[in-house]
Amino acid sequence: MLKEAADFIRRHQEFILISHISPDGDTLGSSLALSIALKNAGKKAEIVCGDPVPDLYLFLPGASSVRKPSEAEASDAVITVDCAALSRAGDGQMLFESAKETLCIDHHRTNAGFADVNFVRRASSAGELIVKLLNELGYPMNREIGICLYAAISTDTGNFAYSGTTPDTFRAMAEIVETGFDLPEANRILFRTVPLRKVRLTSLVLERMQLSRNNAVAVSYADQKDFAACGARGEDSEGIIDAMRDIDTVAAAAFLRECEDGSIRVSLRGKSHVDVSGIASAFDGGGHRLAAGCTLYMEMPEAVRVMTEALQAAYDGTET
Repeated sequence: MLKEAADFIRRHQEFILISHISPDGDTLGSSLALSIALKNAGKKAEIVCGDPVPDLYLFLPGASSVRKPSEAEASDAVITVDCAALSRAGDGQMLFESAKETLCIDHHRTNAGFADVNFVRRASSAGELIVKLLNELGYPMNREIGICLYAAISTDTGNFAYSGTTPDTFRAMAEIVETGFDLPEANRILFRTVPLRKVRLTSLVLERMQLSRNNAVAVSYADQKDFAACGARGEDSEGIIDAMRDIDTVAAAAFLRECEDGSIRVSLRGKSHVDVSGIASAFDGGGHRLAAGCTLYMEMPEAVRVMTEALQAAYDGTET
């Protein structure tokens, strides 16, 4: 898979990189790092995303140049980065389907391999795979690539705390830190700075959280009225699901966020034996065993009911 992905890069000169909707640090950091490396190698690369880049990641080199899929011209070579399913490409799916050849770079266990070439491997993050790809290509890393890959890997591993963190993760990070980027400052921006509007939204969501199965299943939501009341944006919902999961009694959690178009983005988390990836896959989503997501197209009360029942069934089917 790695060699095939490198050969894909070698035989093309112009690329479109697709970051997934509701972009996080991994999809953005990985895409930006790969884009910089491709340009340093004399190639052309453009990053598209169906949703705006969250303010949190605008400090990353090149983040302000990420465009909407509708603003990009079609390319013969298209790469999805950190997309567990093609649906995660959002509006970028049209660019993907019109390409002559496609590459998928992803680390999610639910990814069935939807591209012509699939570099899909279990790893801590897509960022870790980008390090392997750049080494295979012989592309050197500089400070700009380093800070992007640090953002990718550190955010997707919960600052190196999640079970997907392996010795390979730290070997990749050693290479990244050697580029000489300002690690303390990057860490401060990513993990030690929280907008007040996000604190208000988090407080509201936690206050209305519904607990069941002896407080083991947690479900909550935020609709457009809630975002307006808090002065919050969609990006401010990132991390709320983790606050729910971190409650000591909770074994499975779901956070539902209403988007401007009326669709509902669902973040799922599980602990121990509760596998939430199957729930996400059932709704054309994907992810990991303990962290997954999907999009629902129904009214919020119905979506809350559906997710509550799905989590309860997943919890009931495990040993406690």
